[in-house]
Amino acid sequence: MSYELIKYPDREAMMIDLAMRLADELESVLHHQPEALLVVPGGTTPGPIFDTLSNIDLEWSRVSVMLSDERWVPEDSPRSNTRLLRERLLTGRAAAATLLPLHAPVSLPEAALAELAEAIAPKLPISVLLLGMGADMHTASLFPGADLLDEALAPDAPLLLPMRAPGAPEPRITLSANALDGAMSKHIVITGAEKLEALSRAKSLSKAEAPVTAIWGDAVIHWAE
Repeated sequence: MSYELIKYPDREAMMIDLAMRLADELESVLHHQPEALLVVPGGTTPGPIFDTLSNIDLEWSRVSVMLSDERWVPEDSPRSNTRLLRERLLTGRAAAATLLPLHAPVSLPEAALAELAEAIAPKLPISVLLLGMGADMHTASLFPGADLLDEALAPDAPLLLPMRAPGAPEPRITLSANALDGAMSKHIVITGAEKLEALSRAKSLSKAEAPVTAIWGDAVIHWAE
């Protein structure tokens, strides 16, 4: 399996086009199913996508939204991706969507895995998936060198895993590669020459070295400088 790569003239055009494409795919799912599950990344890159998507006229009340992964920090932390999601996606028309949490008020993610997974599992498979990719070729919290990466990449991986990685200042929680790869529609958004070069380099690396390769089969990768 391979991915499709779309290159855009600029980031603004990419963000608008991608938001419209995600909305069209969600609308198509809702034509055939009673509800849809949208999974999105954290970080700053998808913010403009969320801004456009949140104002598109959809039956958002039939859409559940969740993060692909989260830092294990309180929602009032500036490092909380859930906070970003509430501020930039779950607003406007999209405020009617249901947030599936990927955090709980306990000190370690291990203590909340079962409870969080129980709420997510009935919503699977993912209808529409949007991911990012780091220059180190990680996606979600599937980092090269992470403590439970092998378990997260396994075909029989559980839905959720705690994850600790070199350079990550706090524990994380992530959907497994198996759960992510099972999405009906997959998109990856990247920016800049460094990540485009990393994308090319990943083709010759193992999944452990380049975890994004565990997800990118049949995905559409969107790139702008």
